[in-house]
Amino acid sequence: MDTFLFALNAIMPIILLILFGYLLKRKGFLDEGWFKKGNKLIFRVCLPSMLFINVYNIESFTDINWSVVIYSEIAIFVAFFIGLAVVKLTVPDHRQKGVILQCVFRSNFAIIGLPLAESLGGPEGRGIAAVLSAFSIPTFNILAVIALTMFLDSEDGHKESLKDVLLKIVKNPLIIGVACGLIVLAIRSIMPVNADGSLVFSLSGSLKFFYDAVNNLSKISSPLALVILGGLFDFAAVKGMLNQIILGTVARVVAVPLAAIGFAVILSRYTDLISFDATVYPALVALFGSPVAVSSAIMAQEMDNDGVLAGQLVVWTSIMSIFTTFLAVFLLRAIGLL
Repeated sequence: MDTFLFALNAIMPIILLILFGYLLKRKGFLDEGWFKKGNKLIFRVCLPSMLFINVYNIESFTDINWSVVIYSEIAIFVAFFIGLAVVKLTVPDHRQKGVILQCVFRSNFAIIGLPLAESLGGPEGRGIAAVLSAFSIPTFNILAVIALTMFLDSEDGHKESLKDVLLKIVKNPLIIGVACGLIVLAIRSIMPVNADGSLVFSLSGSLKFFYDAVNNLSKISSPLALVILGGLFDFAAVKGMLNQIILGTVARVVAVPLAAIGFAVILSRYTDLISFDATVYPALVALFGSPVAVSSAIMAQEMDNDGVLAGQLVVWTSIMSIFTTFLAVFLLRAIGLL
């Protein structure tokens, strides 16, 4: 029961904020134009700020567990290619293929995953998750740009050049946020230190006014994104895309976490390929078991895909992840890995 309450408390704030946005729209307090402009603000300013802060706050890359990073990256790519095959075979609408594909491999690691990892594994769990975020979030966004581009090209016979796709990846605000964080983190790592071990120069010290401004934008990104998603959500759309919602939801919160975490346990216990202890699994649960990223709906709308379906998948994967997170935590605790 404690595990279920934990999962409920982790996910319900997300559902309530989505519901709040939905009610604001229904009551006419805010119109659709406000929500669409808010979408752009979140995607181009607030979420990049949050990713910048998350990367910058990583203490050090010197103690990285590379086996966890490599395993996670391989698992994300495997999920992408299996998802690619599935949507090609089962989803007829080109504007929905990329949306479902990114739902398969892309989790809400930045907004839900990091606090979830900390709740499960304490500061050590969040530390491992923060390191993974520096690698997984750029991977998620690069693959998402590819997924949301490739099927639209095939619909009208026009094929974008590799240069065009790469340009979209480089100009993606979320990738820019992570890249800026990595650059500043690298500069920080080579800066001289004072006698007490503190840095001679740091954003949070010497440029505290700048750090606080970006950090404040970071703090509003998650709640505002969820409220905006609620304002753009349409319950009536469920009936027309029920099969797509079921496919994306089952893949995101059942198939991918079961395979990724299950293989990690098997390989760690029965082979010499990897050796994960209990400190690693909170980050893996957070990375692979979280619902689809809120920014996936924003990206889908910005890139001319089916934004309505993308929003539906955020809501329904969030709801169902209450139960699947509980189940994952319960099973891992039962075998002594949490």
